[in-house]
Amino acid sequence: MRPAGNAGAARPFVKWAGGKTQLLDALVERAPRDIDTYYETFLGGGAMFFRLLSDPDLAPKRAVLNDVNRDLVTVYEVVRDEVERLVDRLGRTAEGYLAADEDERARLFYEERGRRPEGRVDLAARFIFLNKTCFNGLYRVNRKGEFNVPHGRYRSPRILDEQGLRDASAALRDVEITCLDFEAALAAPRAGDFVYLDPPFEPLSKTSSFTGYTQGAFDRLEQRRLKWAVDDLTERSVCVMLSNSPQDYILGLYSADRGPYDGTRYRLSQTPARRAINPRGDRRGVIDELIVLNYPEGTERRSLESSTQA
Repeated sequence: MRPAGNAGAARPFVKWAGGKTQLLDALVERAPRDIDTYYETFLGGGAMFFRLLSDPDLAPKRAVLNDVNRDLVTVYEVVRDEVERLVDRLGRTAEGYLAADEDERARLFYEERGRRPEGRVDLAARFIFLNKTCFNGLYRVNRKGEFNVPHGRYRSPRILDEQGLRDASAALRDVEITCLDFEAALAAPRAGDFVYLDPPFEPLSKTSSFTGYTQGAFDRLEQRRLKWAVDDLTERSVCVMLSNSPQDYILGLYSADRGPYDGTRYRLSQTPARRAINPRGDRRGVIDELIVLNYPEGTERRSLESSTQA
């Protein structure tokens, strides 16, 4: 696929914990060139996809985006397929909220948070409204799968970005969007494809964990299952980039296997990233993020199969 219309200007339209906007330069400079099909398997805000699409030298020929969060996937589908209906519905919600005083805004927020959506467009409008007006832009659910983030009390939240949604719709026009467990989603890539993986991070401390995007937790068993999937992709000559925290357990997973990169199978590097989502302002700041590659870095793409034989 190549950018059509204003697709190249598209950017994330939801705020997502762990989003990659602050890290995009470091990721893009490590991305392979001449991508056949791009797979982003933990989609979230989709910052990496939108950035690749904005650069004619990096834009993939085809893209498949996936997330296990069914509501988030529905939002992407509605932005792709029914953006004008979404703009109209979200605009009416935004108008009433922005015209209200602080107490009435809180009432409207909790009313929206507590009700059940009526159809796909209503679900997408509710999702974006809550994302833009909840505390710190978090998405978190309880064990029942119910969104439970409190009201954010922002002065002028940008609830409706008409042009941004239309640009995103153009970017998503020919994109396949799926809602699968990551192992099922990663069965499709072939040699010549590029997979970017941004799973819920392994916490650096007992108090830093945030994996409440869905009802199930992304624990160490899931991290190991993901590592096995990366091994399988590597055996199939699929280029993989993975982001995670530089926690000892994760470092051990990806440095244990022998291979061509400093004696290991995977190329590991760390880069600073600013984290803006934390309930305590004094804990937001720059932390290192781990980047794992199974292919050599460089401006010209080389096949994974030939590089692993070198």
